[in-house]
Amino acid sequence: MSKVKITETIIRDAHQSLIATRMTTEEMLPALEKMDKVGYHSIEAWGGATFDSCLRFLGEDPWQRLRVIRDKVKNTKLQMLFRGQNILGYRHYSDDVVAYFVQKSIANGIDILRIFDALNDPRNLKTAIDATRREGGHVQAAFSYTTGPGYTLEYYAKYAKQLEEMGADSICIKDMAGLLKPFDAYDLVKAIKGAVRLPVQLHTHYTAGLASMTLLKAVEAGVDVIDTAMSPLAMGTSQPPTETLVAALAGTPYDTGIDLGALDEITKHFTALREKYLASGQLDVKALKVDVNALLYQVPGGMLSNLMRQLADAGKSHLLGEVLNEVPRVRADVGFPPLVTPSSQIVGTQAVFNVIGGERYKMVTKEFRAMVRGEYGKTPMPIDPEVAAKIIGDEAPITCRPADKLAPELDALREKMAGYLEQEEDVLTYALFEQVAVKFFEERKKKLYGIDKNADAALGVHSV
Repeated sequence: MSKVKITETIIRDAHQSLIATRMTTEEMLPALEKMDKVGYHSIEAWGGATFDSCLRFLGEDPWQRLRVIRDKVKNTKLQMLFRGQNILGYRHYSDDVVAYFVQKSIANGIDILRIFDALNDPRNLKTAIDATRREGGHVQAAFSYTTGPGYTLEYYAKYAKQLEEMGADSICIKDMAGLLKPFDAYDLVKAIKGAVRLPVQLHTHYTAGLASMTLLKAVEAGVDVIDTAMSPLAMGTSQPPTETLVAALAGTPYDTGIDLGALDEITKHFTALREKYLASGQLDVKALKVDVNALLYQVPGGMLSNLMRQLADAGKSHLLGEVLNEVPRVRADVGFPPLVTPSSQIVGTQAVFNVIGGERYKMVTKEFRAMVRGEYGKTPMPIDPEVAAKIIGDEAPITCRPADKLAPELDALREKMAGYLEQEEDVLTYALFEQVAVKFFEERKKKLYGIDKNADAALGVHSV
């Protein structure tokens, strides 16, 4: 038995889960130095959807956000979520882009990269793991936790061992949908600790109301680090409250060593923000309720809100129940992938199409076809042959590592967006979110130079 360490998620996953990643850097600033003094194992500060949201909705440079946080957080490790070959985007990127993104993430202040793949295909982690090791970062290799045929303790223990052999410094159980139940967590942590010699961390969500109990049983099983969120943005589709877990473990052999008093000022800061989000409607109280049905249809909070929006846009909100029933069927058809970005969006949207179209796979999204073709990697279980035949016909599926088919992209990307380059990191921003990035770059140019794209010709800038 030993002290349990805490990773604080409030400036990344907590607000991603509850307010669609809309917390601004300015809103974080007053709390950062206080958070740095708490004694956290790490602060999850970047990655996931924060990059996209900064550009698309907040008008912020995500790289500048990272530098600002690093400037204020001098003693605590900063952590990010990295989608393997997808980086922070929604498709596979070439190896040179992945490696360069890792290099620049670490150069701008990231210490720990939590690297995962939506299909648990280890081939999709290799480039990011190797790059992180080269740059001197900490590789936290994660597996996406889910349930279904084949997802046994042996499956996860074997995968954890494979990640250790690939160069992981620690292992993360990533329970993005809050499916991991307390006693299952105990058995899972024991199995992984028995298979690897690395620290094990648990990330879960409160969606089904189980997460605090799940963390407690994981602690009893010997987990080394747990993810929690400061209480103003905890629970619901977020993480369990930091203060509650600190209090629960105080005075035990697992004592976190964190002083509740030191958390109080931070709690007050984020409580004021919570009230602001509630008043504006940014924080929907529906996101805070316990939904045990999540255990049945395995839909993470972000995926559920996407489904509701898609149906509302089509004037079909009354079909939500049918869509939620269709999601597990679609998932079974394509080899039971864990439902996490981007597989959650791909499976969810196809379920919507199946229900609205009145016939299964009458309409198929290009992303779903790509998944069936193997463009995202190997699914954990085999794809239903009849479904595959209906979607890709006689076309041979991809069986190699998908990125092996991608030519280097960096030089071409740099050439395409040269007129917008203000910092070297801009080429990576453009690589991930081309259209959104261009819009952001144009707005930035107006602020920097007081010009708009009509004046581009005078500067020799070629818009893309």
